[in-house]
Amino acid sequence: MTVVAPMEVELDAGNILGEGILWCDRTQTLSWTDIQRATLFRLRPGGGVLQQWHLPERLASLALCEDEGWLLLALASRLAFFRLSDGALRTLHEIEPGLPTRCNDGACDRQGRFVFGTLHEPSAGPRQPLGGFWRLHTDLSLERLPLLPVAIANSLAFSPDGTILYYCDSPSRQIHCCPYGETLGPPRLFADLGAVPGVPDGSCVDADGHLWNAQWGLGRVVRYAPDGAAQGIWPVPALQPTRPAFGGPLLDMLYLTSAREGRSITELAKDPLAGSLFRCQPGVRGLPEPRFAGTPE
Repeated sequence: MTVVAPMEVELDAGNILGEGILWCDRTQTLSWTDIQRATLFRLRPGGGVLQQWHLPERLASLALCEDEGWLLLALASRLAFFRLSDGALRTLHEIEPGLPTRCNDGACDRQGRFVFGTLHEPSAGPRQPLGGFWRLHTDLSLERLPLLPVAIANSLAFSPDGTILYYCDSPSRQIHCCPYGETLGPPRLFADLGAVPGVPDGSCVDADGHLWNAQWGLGRVVRYAPDGAAQGIWPVPALQPTRPAFGGPLLDMLYLTSAREGRSITELAKDPLAGSLFRCQPGVRGLPEPRFAGTPE
């Protein structure tokens, strides 16, 4: 397995829990969230203006919309459309009301539907498999997907042809995949991190169908071939990378969010770039970010 040169800092963002990054080809901007600060960011790379929107609750993940000027947000407790021009929110669904869970990772499929998962937020003790996976259809109806409950839903991504769904329960240290369409086929193990101190976090897929997974606690992004074989490691100068995304005019830049959550002052002194936005040019290209096809109006 090839070890490639480490990533560089695009923005010293100082995010507590940077996540949900995606590239908009229309505006040539990156959008992402600092979950714990309930803040949405948008940046034109290369020194462009950084915009921020403070939201009424934590933002876990997001999706571009076909309708210009709107985003679909997976807030902690609900799905909502968000209008960038004035901050208007239109709530669609509460998610898992009555359960100690919140929304987490999410991504649009190639058909323009939003697939996302939840995680358990215990008041005490370890996380339990109380979270699930959901799909928001273009008619705005919501469907729970028939996948096993999870403690932390993560790594949601789709093969280039949209027929394979990748996902994980982070504490298991395993990434799974399954045939994907109107119905889901039987899941299988895709990649196993083994007995390592870190866990799989967010993922994206390149134009060759390889899965790029950020590995929390390991300070790296790993590229996996469609058969699950690890093809390369990209070191990250921060211990807790969270989610990669391809961007740039040619979709040949890899961007990556990271976190400083849970680190002591002593630990952060040894990990000063924790919470930064990183970039590298990995030598492959990504795919245009799918957009949610349902309409907010």
